[in-house]
Amino acid sequence: MKREIDLKEVSDGKLYTSNDMVKMGCDDCSGCSECCTGMGNSILLDPYDVYQLTKGLQCSFDELMNSDLSGENVTSGIIGIDIVDGLILPYLNMRGIQERCFFLNEEGRCRIHDIRPGFCRLFPLGRIYENGTFYYFHQIYECRKTHRTKVKINKWLGIPNLKKYEQFILDWHDFLEKVGEEVRRSSDEGMVKQTGLSLLYVFYRKPYDVQRDFYEQFYEKMAVLKSMI
Repeated sequence: MKREIDLKEVSDGKLYTSNDMVKMGCDDCSGCSECCTGMGNSILLDPYDVYQLTKGLQCSFDELMNSDLSGENVTSGIIGIDIVDGLILPYLNMRGIQERCFFLNEEGRCRIHDIRPGFCRLFPLGRIYENGTFYYFHQIYECRKTHRTKVKINKWLGIPNLKKYEQFILDWHDFLEKVGEEVRRSSDEGMVKQTGLSLLYVFYRKPYDVQRDFYEQFYEKMAVLKSMI
């Protein structure tokens, strides 16, 4: 999701890599779940998130989109879809008047912490893309905790094979940028709709083999979609 921001207004003005230390440690949140409420449809899910969720919860993407896995009738599933920069992308649904994340327990703790989406792992960091790579920046006003401690970014993210993951993030971002630009330029409504549906199907709805490496499957899917559009 594109955002027009002034880094001087929202951050400490520095750009970081995953090996850098940032003052964002919050004593394991200490029960605070402020960042897990009122997020609307902003917690976008990338293919790695969906791979992790379907693997960890032992369900399909369609099941996540159409239910809350409780067996009860619901008006919306765990996942919703929206048009973002001209493309159809999934996001994590919020629930109730307070717009709480579905995966928060009664104590305000995450029930899927080990497989939580990348957006959640990143917070309160952001990414800025430039010159064929990206850097992290610290959104200093996003977390209400005070007296924060320094934490290494790679530890904060807690993602195995971080180098592969960061390359995936960069390739996914660049791919969405190129496809999104073509879609936004096009006056062919049929092509625009078909491109969006194809992206949703290939990267999200078409099941991943959870016994196989995610990254191999991702690049296979990318090759397929490129040939389609």
